[in-house]
Amino acid sequence: MDKEMGFEVRLTAKELWQFSMYHANSGAMGLFNVIFTAAALFLLVFRWGTLTAAYRLLLLGCVLIFTVLQPILLYGKVKRQAKSPAITEPMYLTFNEEGLKVEQSGQQAEFTWEQMGRMDRKLSLVVLYMDRVHAYLLPRKLLGEQEEAFFEMAGKHLPKGRRKGF
Repeated sequence: MDKEMGFEVRLTAKELWQFSMYHANSGAMGLFNVIFTAAALFLLVFRWGTLTAAYRLLLLGCVLIFTVLQPILLYGKVKRQAKSPAITEPMYLTFNEEGLKVEQSGQQAEFTWEQMGRMDRKLSLVVLYMDRVHAYLLPRKLLGEQEEAFFEMAGKHLPKGRRKGF
């Protein structure tokens, strides 16, 4: 007998923001952000006495770009995005031994586990990448008591190289 797990997904701006922050700060870009911010902070702190007011202001701006400005701008973007019909309409994700069925606004698509690209387990989200552009977000709070069984099913069908965090 197939075990099926269905989830009604209604994404919030906060969840979209978490996903955006993950992408903006992962990989080489994330490493650059950390190094750039650390270098600016280092110069600001340890060269304070030798810097002119203009350089202090410039370095302070550099420190704030990725730590304050970027998160605020991303939140503004996803706040607008969260109002779009593609986000406000609930999405139904059903996982079983064959794969995934996605339903939204009367339309549906089915994917086998082999068609799925990668699944990442994040602190508050499960991100299922279908390819480099398309992804489905599943807030972990929706998994509830099924969380262990869900990751067991995904682990059974997705090879280690196509799953991250579990």
